[in-house]
Amino acid sequence: MTSSQFRGRSRCAALGVVVGAGWLVLPVMTISAQDPVPVAAAGPVAGAAAPRHDETSGTDYVLPVAVVAAAGVLAGYGYLRRTRRARTRTTPGLVSARPATPTPAESERQARAALVLADDCVRTSREELSFVSERFGDADTEPYRHALRSAGTELSAAFAIWRRYEEGTPEDPAVRRQALVGVVGRCAEAGRLLDAEADGLDRLRGLVEDVGAALEVCEGRFRELTVRTAHARETEVELRRRFGPSGVAAVTGYVEQAQDRLVFATTHLNAARQSADSGDFRRAARDLRAAEGAVAQAGVLVGAVERLAAELREAAALVPAALTGGEAEIAAARKGGAPASLAPGELHARLARADGVLGAVREELTGGPYDPLDALRRIARAVERLETGASGVVEAAALLVARSAVAGAEEFVTVHRGAVGAEARALLAEAARGVGAAGRVDEVDVLARRARELAELDVRAHGNPYAGGGADSVGAGGAVLGGVLLAEEGDGGPPASFGGPGTRGRRGLPEPPEP
Repeated sequence: MTSSQFRGRSRCAALGVVVGAGWLVLPVMTISAQDPVPVAAAGPVAGAAAPRHDETSGTDYVLPVAVVAAAGVLAGYGYLRRTRRARTRTTPGLVSARPATPTPAESERQARAALVLADDCVRTSREELSFVSERFGDADTEPYRHALRSAGTELSAAFAIWRRYEEGTPEDPAVRRQALVGVVGRCAEAGRLLDAEADGLDRLRGLVEDVGAALEVCEGRFRELTVRTAHARETEVELRRRFGPSGVAAVTGYVEQAQDRLVFATTHLNAARQSADSGDFRRAARDLRAAEGAVAQAGVLVGAVERLAAELREAAALVPAALTGGEAEIAAARKGGAPASLAPGELHARLARADGVLGAVREELTGGPYDPLDALRRIARAVERLETGASGVVEAAALLVARSAVAGAEEFVTVHRGAVGAEARALLAEAARGVGAAGRVDEVDVLARRARELAELDVRAHGNPYAGGGADSVGAGGAVLGGVLLAEEGDGGPPASFGGPGTRGRRGLPEPPEP
C-alpha cells in the first residue's frame, strides 16, 4: 500500500469526525423562539395543538454520538494498520525487514545443488524419451527432443560458469556472486524447459489410460539386455585374461550391477502387468517408469563392457604403430626438432624419460597381460612433452585414450547419479566439451579421469541406505544410487520421470485417505 493511500484513510477518518461534530451543532442552530421560515397564522385547529417545547429531545443526540464513535474507531484502526505496515513494508526510504544476503558459502551450496538437480533432470528425461521415441518415432517426439536439447544447452552453460568460478574467475566478490546467480538461473531455466513439456509427453504416452503398448517396448528391451548381460560376463572374463585386472578395472562389477537392475526391473514389470490387468493404471505407470529406468541403466552398464572391449582391442592393435611414431618423434627432437625455448638440460631429461617410457611399453608387450589404453596414454604424454608436434599415429592414440576416459566417466556418473556431486559432474562436462578440440586431448583425458575419481569418492561416502530391504525393495539400493528412484520414501520413493524439478516426481501414489 502506498503513502497516498494511507493519507486517504486519514482524511476519511478526519471527515468522519467533522461530520459528527456538525450533527452535534445542528440542533443548537435550529433552537429558536421563532420559526426559521415564516408561516401563516394558525387557525383554530393550530390553536388547539399542543404547545411547542423550547428544548431539544435527548433522542436527537443518539445519531451524532454514534457517528463520532464510529469515526474514532476508524481513526484508531487506521493508525494501527499504518504502524504495523510501516514495520514490515519494503518501500525504499522506510525501515523494512529485508531478507539477509546469503553468504558466499551458502550461495555456493545453492549453486552445487542446482547443478546436480538440473543434471539429474536432463539425464532422466533422456532415458524416458528413448523409450517414447522407440514407440512413437522421431516426428512425434521432436518437441520433447528439442526441449531436451535446449535444457542441455542451458546446463552446459551453467557448468561452464561454475568451472570458471572454481578457477577463480572472476575475482571481484560482487561479480562472483552474480556468477553464482547465473549458475542457479541457468539450471532453473533448464528445469523449466523440461517441466513445460512433461504434460505433453504424458498425453502422448497415455499411461494413465493404457500402459500395454509401453510395457511391450520395455519388456522387449529387457529381453534383449538379458541376453547381452550373459555375453558381457563372458566378455569380461576374456578381457581379464588377455589384458589383466588393470585393463578391465573401469568396468569391474558392472555385469553384477546390470543384473541387479534387471532383477529390479523384473519385479516392477510384473507389478505393472498386475496393476494394468486390475485397471489400476496409475500404479501401473509408476511401476513401468521404475522398470524403464532400471532397464536403461542396465543397458548403460552392459554397453560399457562392450565399449571397453572394442577400445582395448583397437588400442592393442595401435600400440606397435604408436611406438614407432614415438621413436620417430624422439629422433626428430634429437636432431633439433624441439623448440629453442627448451634448455639443453630440460630437453635431455625429457628425451631420457620418453626413451624410458617407450622401452617399458615394449617390455610389457612381451611380458604378459597389460593395459593397452594405459600404454597409449603413457606414449602420448611422453612424446607430447617433447613439443615437436605429435605425429598422426600418436595423436590418434591420444584421442582414443581421451574418448575412452570421457565415456567411462559418463557411464559411471549415469548409473551412480544418486550420489555423485557437482564437482565431478562439472569436470565431466568440461571434458566432454573438449573432446575433438585441437590441443586439448591430454587435458580432456586428465579432466575425465579426475571426474571419475571424484565420482567414485562420492559413491563410497554415500553408502547404501537401502541395503538389506525386504522383498518389496529388491534392487532398491541400486535403483536409488542410480537415480531411478528419488529416495523420497522408505521404499525408495517415486520413479524419476521426464521433466524438471516440478514434474519429475509426478509418478508418486496419492496419499491414502484418512480413517
